[in-house]
Amino acid sequence: MNNDIVQKLASPPKLADYSWVKAGQVAWDWWNHWNITGVDFHAGLNTETYKYYIDFAAANKLAYIIMDGGWSDELDLLKVKPDLNLQQIIDYGKQKNVGVILWATWYAVAHQMDTAFAVYSKMGVKGFKIDFFDRDDAKVVASTYAIAKKAAEYKLMMDYHGIYKPTGIQRTYPNVIGFEGVKGLENFKWANEDQPQYTTSIPFIRMMAGPMDYTPGAMRNTTQADFRPINNNPMAKGTRCNQLAEYVVFYAPLQMLSDNPTIYGKNQECTDFIAKVPTTWDETVPLDGKVAEYVAVARRKGNDWFVGAMANWNERNITLDFSFLPAGKYTAEVFKDGVNADRNATDYKKEMITISSGDKINIHLAPGGGWAARINKQ
Repeated sequence: MNNDIVQKLASPPKLADYSWVKAGQVAWDWWNHWNITGVDFHAGLNTETYKYYIDFAAANKLAYIIMDGGWSDELDLLKVKPDLNLQQIIDYGKQKNVGVILWATWYAVAHQMDTAFAVYSKMGVKGFKIDFFDRDDAKVVASTYAIAKKAAEYKLMMDYHGIYKPTGIQRTYPNVIGFEGVKGLENFKWANEDQPQYTTSIPFIRMMAGPMDYTPGAMRNTTQADFRPINNNPMAKGTRCNQLAEYVVFYAPLQMLSDNPTIYGKNQECTDFIAKVPTTWDETVPLDGKVAEYVAVARRKGNDWFVGAMANWNERNITLDFSFLPAGKYTAEVFKDGVNADRNATDYKKEMITISSGDKINIHLAPGGGWAARINKQ
């Protein structure tokens, strides 16, 4: 779980200066279908909705918002949706210290990057989420490098979505900071699959290849029995704490908050925890796990440690060994499955505990459960 050999074997950076590349968290619109409520305007692909997303991002100190499919013509990036004032949205984001990232199809970018990158960089866009590569033949693979190189000329970051797993380009072109290449949370919108088994498999398998844009953050959490696919108001299998733990377990420099700002506001305690989780790390310590059954990992950023643990549908007790902590006493903000999380997957309990280096703590994971903690030295 801390193996980064693919990146280490890649060609070294082609860019002399990439200090402008900034990882961070992103308020994402598409998974939640722009379904904000309690506002005085019609939610959707319009200027008012995106200002609302920017307000949410700013309030929670998220670095970016993404404007996903629909803001432009899919085949022509220069044809913007008529009732969207893109420049106003970008300028509003600047005032709030929130960057704007735009979704685009691979086809459009491959044909228009010379013109589109110049136009949108000048407007203040921070990058593009590029979708529908959909294959890994020589033409597409070569295009990922050409796109990254051209984007770097305009100081644009790239999130490669709808693509094969990473093969090290993120080292060669550090402005490529996101990769999908995984069956992510979006599948809950239309499929009924054993996702808790999948999410306890990919940390050992897919993540060996590099960053993984699984897009966590669902606040409508369900048991296996209660789940059903709903496109406009999707839910996710597993517990609330399972979703919180994904922010620690899954490595994604451009990490999404996939649910809508309204429901995050109603669950601010969980949102506060998510917003504090870094998206890049200084150290990773695998703690325990078995492929497709459970996983537990600790990660450090500066002096702060985060721990995430997740289970498949089999509930279990595991022991976490905190000998990775330097000497001293620590305060841990812990989110754990509630007593009734096996019946209502949104059930959780937050508690503050004291931990010392070398302590061993027994934790319980509900079916599809999770455990997440933020640890600071006292």
